[in-house]
Amino acid sequence: MQRTTQVIGQSGAFLDALERASRAAALDRPVLVIGERGTGKELVAERLHRLSPRWDQPLVIMNCAALPESLIEAELFGHEAGAFTGATKARTGRFEEADGGTLFLDELGTLSMAAQDRLLRAVEYGEVTRIGSSRPLRVDVRIVAATNEHLPDKVDAHEFRADLLDRLSFEVVTLPPLRARSGDIAVLADHFGRRMASEIGWERWPGFGPRALDQLLTHRWPGNVRELRNVVERAVYRWEGGGPVDGIEIDPFASPYRPTGGPGGGPSKAPADQPAPAPVESEDSPVVACDTGPSDFKSRVARFERELLARALAEHRFNQRSTAEALGLSYDQLRHALRRHDLINAQGS
Repeated sequence: MQRTTQVIGQSGAFLDALERASRAAALDRPVLVIGERGTGKELVAERLHRLSPRWDQPLVIMNCAALPESLIEAELFGHEAGAFTGATKARTGRFEEADGGTLFLDELGTLSMAAQDRLLRAVEYGEVTRIGSSRPLRVDVRIVAATNEHLPDKVDAHEFRADLLDRLSFEVVTLPPLRARSGDIAVLADHFGRRMASEIGWERWPGFGPRALDQLLTHRWPGNVRELRNVVERAVYRWEGGGPVDGIEIDPFASPYRPTGGPGGGPSKAPADQPAPAPVESEDSPVVACDTGPSDFKSRVARFERELLARALAEHRFNQRSTAEALGLSYDQLRHALRRHDLINAQGS
């Protein structure tokens, strides 16, 4: 799959996170990137590196959850020949590879306590020692780490070192999930759709039809941007209608032939000939009427967002801090959204 290196979005919450990352990029300090799976943590880490004074030095990426615990320390810090069974020759670790540049540690919360101890020393003193060696090596590395876990909770559970968390959290950039960026869904879907259409040789990109747009807007996207990309690219390559893409399959595993027997012998889902239950609408579900054409899509989304903000302000007597809390936004994020919709000076009538 083609790698997406662009950071795309225009919602207030997302732009605020990008601005925070951009400001932190120039400082030679550790940064934690927090977000659910598929929200673009690696792309933000890449942005932190490219905008930093280290931009022309290595960016080394390591997924801490991708290796067994027994190999994590050797991967991070390297090892000498004969240090353990199978170590037939010396190997540099990720810290040495990233010397002068940036080391991105994804899934930081999965590190063992022993690996955390060694990582703390590397961060504090700028030294690493290969496994099987007694000679420390000086390294100049900026740490950017990412996780989808709440690390303070892991500290309370004695699963993460408090002093390491203090060292790594000079700045914390929290990426909003896609369900909190409803205004970005159309922008992202159009980007992925255009790219896929070009990849498979379409002469032009016809966009999405009303039914497809409705599906894209109302889905909760637990897999966030990564899930949206997969859904859009699959829909485009399968589409044979000639006009706007109007067939979306959210769940590729949905099938009338799926076995219905659960582990206990009972049914695990409704039979295929029975209609699925209607989705339950909640107050925060984006509901957008689709009685107009796709060309009016962006204005309808903007109008819905503006109405939602105006209604929330009125309900909270135009107290912006209370409104931000009710909408699940920070005060700065709400202010950004109000400015974008020209509501910053809204007052009660």
